[in-house]
Amino acid sequence: MNHTIQYLQSDAAEQGIETGVLVNCLILDSIQAGASDIHIEPWESTLAVRIRLNGVLTELVHLPLDVMEKLSGRFKVMANLISYQTGLPQEGHASTGPEMGGVELRISVFPTTRGEKIVIRLFDPSNRSFDMPSLGFDEETLKTLTHLLARPSGLLLLTGPTGSGKTTAIYSALYHIVQRNGPAVSISTVEDPVEFNLPMISQAQINPAQDFTYPKALRSLMRQDPQVIMVGEIRDPETATIAVQAGLTGHLVISTIHSGIAAGVYARLINMDIEPFLLASSIIAVLGIRLIRKNCTFCTQPYQPEPGLLRYVPDEMLPQIEFKRGVGCPECLHTGFKGRSAVTELLVADEVFRDAVLQKLPTRALQEVAIKQGMRTMWTSGMKRVVAGQTTLEEILRVITVDQL
Repeated sequence: MNHTIQYLQSDAAEQGIETGVLVNCLILDSIQAGASDIHIEPWESTLAVRIRLNGVLTELVHLPLDVMEKLSGRFKVMANLISYQTGLPQEGHASTGPEMGGVELRISVFPTTRGEKIVIRLFDPSNRSFDMPSLGFDEETLKTLTHLLARPSGLLLLTGPTGSGKTTAIYSALYHIVQRNGPAVSISTVEDPVEFNLPMISQAQINPAQDFTYPKALRSLMRQDPQVIMVGEIRDPETATIAVQAGLTGHLVISTIHSGIAAGVYARLINMDIEPFLLASSIIAVLGIRLIRKNCTFCTQPYQPEPGLLRYVPDEMLPQIEFKRGVGCPECLHTGFKGRSAVTELLVADEVFRDAVLQKLPTRALQEVAIKQGMRTMWTSGMKRVVAGQTTLEEILRVITVDQL
């Protein structure tokens, strides 16, 4: 991961930095490192370039501030944006050539007081697998989820913060349905934006500027005779209402919604004025998902966490844990972590849980009912990864907030 530094130190760069070459070096370094995003941001005295590796920002290189306008101009040209406009945010897409693996770039330019900040999201088709077993779900969750995807109707919701793997999980679920049913199933999606084109699936991208919104798209979609509908995100009461109705009228609906824990989804939807009896009837399961960084297998060593952190570990687990972490090596770019895996909690709505929803119990009480019915919480799933030496206690605490334990 040194094309950028090599170029900056070369004779060619001393004679004047060629913006196109520099941009190519930055993108190539980021792709080879396995980054998901590039952040180019003017700081006090440098133009900082950071990349997001396994969900965490890492410094790549610092450039002179005087190349900022040239870099910004280059990215705007690549994404067909207005190159002379600097005071307003702009967004666009660009594709790289075969020498960079055909990686898709989603480019966002945002004006700040020091100049324009550029964020490039990288979509690497060769690095994306929509095979469900490759998601890193534990065996029990994978088995239950596969069983749920065979249901003819109902609402399956995924919840988690931005960048927690929800889209990849949904695409994998749709891919699984296509593999299982082939051309005998009709699947339609409404997304914002469409991140990958999936085989044998009709994908639509909403366009609020032309009044093509989630509710409008969903209403029209209901007349397209789909069996499976994927809604990118439930953001408003209207979308929620249509999604619930579709789940009740013989469609399998898969969507995402923001909530801290799986049981919290019900309160979120009730706040959108959806009646509890409709939720109890339509929602078949809620999957909470987070991505944790995995210890680098090349440099993992035993270690002892700070004593203050041990209070979060269940007493019965303490004797059996040998805490492990990566100390950093060239293989993991000296981060101690290599790759990510999903940690989940799968709340399956059985009869007992549906009765609790009908009684309008608060989120904490719903979670307790779900646990009694066999749900393994996100925290428990995370601690199992720590016990297995796959990740660190600190990483679990970084991803799963303490009030969700």
